[in-house]
Amino acid sequence: MAIVDIRQRTGYLFLAVIVGHVILISTQVNTKRGVPLLEAVVFGLFAEVQRASNSVAGDVRQWWQDYFALQQVRSENTELKQEVAQLRVRLQQERGQAQQSQTLQRLLSLKTSTMLSTTAASVIAGGASPEFRTITIDKGTGDGLRPDMAVIAPAGVVGRIIIPSARASKVQLLIDRNAAAGALIERTRAQGVVVGTGADRLRMDYVPSSADVKAGDTVVTSGIDGIYPKGFVVGQIESVQRGAGEYSAIIIRPAVDFSALESVLVVLSLPAAAAEAAGATSANQDRE
Repeated sequence: MAIVDIRQRTGYLFLAVIVGHVILISTQVNTKRGVPLLEAVVFGLFAEVQRASNSVAGDVRQWWQDYFALQQVRSENTELKQEVAQLRVRLQQERGQAQQSQTLQRLLSLKTSTMLSTTAASVIAGGASPEFRTITIDKGTGDGLRPDMAVIAPAGVVGRIIIPSARASKVQLLIDRNAAAGALIERTRAQGVVVGTGADRLRMDYVPSSADVKAGDTVVTSGIDGIYPKGFVVGQIESVQRGAGEYSAIIIRPAVDFSALESVLVVLSLPAAAAEAAGATSANQDRE
């Protein structure tokens, strides 16, 4: 083993001597331009190292700039998404306010156009049972409301008050299966009774088969029930089926969209027929 180590060391020493001689010779040998060969070789080597270093540094710098630019783009994208979400929410709010303003404007127009004494109320709840169609409004006995007062909307008849409390009232919708109203066909003045079905349609009963009735006719209140004022729209006839002595089925599509009610008017004054009846009753009592 010692002999092998000595041989390796000798070989290394010999190689070092040869390299040293080459370097010494290179320092003495010049290129065509008069530059020492060793200097030219060393310069070339260092130039390649510098070029590689600059290339790597440039790539790292470019990557770093792209990384920060990407982070900035992501940040701006997040901010833009937040702004778009806020604008959408604001647009929905403004749209809701515009719709509410239109509803209130139509309600005000109805209030000013009718000769009846009315008070406006907002719908604060709907009935929990699909069998009994009711809503709750934010006015009660403290505002002068009483049972059987008619409730209307710009589109037409809504229903009547059935349970008033001090600050709220329950309204039975006209489509409730226990609701009814005196009505007539506007075109021919044929009279009957409109009753609720518990669904989204009404039915008109007690119309003689001789009456002129057809789909598309408008049905309005007749005022004979003593609750609903005369002339308010109930709906349009959707289908007609004739029977032997009376129409077997007259189906009416309500004018009011009961699922979208927000504000209503409560009629504080009695219809003319009810007022006359109340006046006659009072006169009879005075005579007695």
